[in-house]
Amino acid sequence: MVRMGDRAALLETGRFERRHAGGTGEAIDHADAAPEAAGGWSAAAMDAAMDFAEATADTVESEARHRRAADGGDTASMSVLGAMLLRRGDLDGAEPYLRAATAAGDRAAANNLGVLLHQRGYPDEAAGWWRVAAVAGSAAAAHALGRHHRERGDEPAAEYWLRQSAEQGHALGAYALADLMEHRGDAGSERWLRVAAEQGHREAAYRLARALERQADRRGTDPRTGEAGAAGDTADSVEQWYRQAAARGHRRAALHLGAILEKRGEVKEAGRWYLTAAKDGEPRAACALGFLLRDAGDEESAAVWWLRAAQDGDGNAANALGALHAARGEYQTAERWYRAATDAGDVNGAYNLGLLFAAQGRTAQAEQWYRRAAYAGHREAANALAILLLQAGDPHGAEPWFSKAAEAGSVDAAFNLGILYAGRDDDRTALSWYERAAAAGHTEAALQVGMARLRDGDEREAERHLRCAAGGGSAEAAFRLATVLDARQPPPEPHTLGQPRAPKTECEEWYERAAEQGHRRAQVRVGMLAAARGDVVEAARWYREAAEAGSRNGAFNLGLLLARDGNEREAALWWSRAARAGHGRAALRLALLAARRGELAEGRRWCARAVDLGPAEVAERAARLSEALHQELTA
Repeated sequence: MVRMGDRAALLETGRFERRHAGGTGEAIDHADAAPEAAGGWSAAAMDAAMDFAEATADTVESEARHRRAADGGDTASMSVLGAMLLRRGDLDGAEPYLRAATAAGDRAAANNLGVLLHQRGYPDEAAGWWRVAAVAGSAAAAHALGRHHRERGDEPAAEYWLRQSAEQGHALGAYALADLMEHRGDAGSERWLRVAAEQGHREAAYRLARALERQADRRGTDPRTGEAGAAGDTADSVEQWYRQAAARGHRRAALHLGAILEKRGEVKEAGRWYLTAAKDGEPRAACALGFLLRDAGDEESAAVWWLRAAQDGDGNAANALGALHAARGEYQTAERWYRAATDAGDVNGAYNLGLLFAAQGRTAQAEQWYRRAAYAGHREAANALAILLLQAGDPHGAEPWFSKAAEAGSVDAAFNLGILYAGRDDDRTALSWYERAAAAGHTEAALQVGMARLRDGDEREAERHLRCAAGGGSAEAAFRLATVLDARQPPPEPHTLGQPRAPKTECEEWYERAAEQGHRRAQVRVGMLAAARGDVVEAARWYREAAEAGSRNGAFNLGLLLARDGNEREAALWWSRAARAGHGRAALRLALLAARRGELAEGRRWCARAVDLGPAEVAERAARLSEALHQELTA
């Protein structure tokens, strides 16, 4: 029995992977957020935190108009002009106007003065002005003040001000409140993510989609398809929010949207989103795009994107490049990329190095890399390492690795443990591992369970497992299932000329499936069934296939058909082949043929062979014939 896993193809782990090391999963993209750190603001964050007294176009004419009004003492113009200068980065020019407007009671100016002071590195003074503006009703100031308190670890104060901002409909306030609640594990964070997302906050839309996916996972639902009893419109909602975030330039959302579309078969649109994310610097999207191009037959373009992703540290892309070069026989280049994948933290790189070295006969290096991957929890590496140890004559060293791989979910390892225990005549333990592998869909394991149930006399369970194995492509299972079904049928009536041909039974269909897969005993059986139907041509075809594949019964039956048609010369050739392979009846036929031709010594030689081979009735007839030939020779 062949152990599973020793001929594994180089591993391909999928379009993109989620990193699990380090706890919370993917990093959050705060491109939409407000203050980045105590010492500075991004342009987007500053714009988001600023508050305007009125909508205004940032033009030279508008600025000049507001400057004249501000210099004339107009509070609103002071506030707007200060905001304009602040946005432009002219802090020295903006500060006097903002202070003057703030002193006159303009809440937008108070908020913007806080932004300016935060930019200058005075966060506590900034917080004071944000408090003034927030108390006066500024949602932007309440958001900024909430962020300020969170940065200082005062979460109750942070929640109070962020909630004030969120309840006024401020998108950033709602998002920051959701982020705080999620960080603390509080219920209700999804509500505020939705509020922010509905106002166009791209990170909120992305995180909302991720939250919905996690909920679907907990319900056992595939959020990408909505199958397995999805509640409501979960799948549509996930796609909707990913699409909204992706349309606003969120590269991870574009990546996940591409994955949803690809799984649904909308490959062209998936490729567009992967391309968008890849151009924005998302290496996993570049990797996924490479797989799409590879599947479309454009291997060279795929390699370009894999290279780009691998150079950005994507281990999966490095593995794909390694597999590409290994398939071309460029083993040194493949090794380099697998090492790059390993260095990037992708354990599949170590496993693939083991496979690569094993394929080259470099067993010591293969074992080294299999061990490295197995110790990191790679179940198929553990299985491959166990096979390597078993082949080296160390079954006791192999067993714990098979067990580790099987407990981690490796179906091949469970099957291999079955083989290991069967070799020790521990049939009960072997059967338990076979059953475990069969339950996970392992074809050969299902065959072994079916055969064990047949030996136990449990024909119903045997049939169930044999059907699973036969459906999975096992020729032996198809043959054994056919024999089970065949035993239940009444003997077929002889076919007579003019009688309509009966339809094929299920057992005959299984025999044929096994025969078409090269199963010699099934080929002989199909030939016999064809002969019983009177279809000599079909019978001869199957007998010949079986005989040429080494079946002595096929060769014998083919000889019978040929002899019946008067072609004794060719019949003798096939009987000779069958007799040399141990077929007693074929030897007896050759003895009879030689006797008819007067070749008495040759006849006795084949009689002796038939006596040796049996079975009993053949041996008895051969002995009588040999005695008669002897008397004829000595007469």
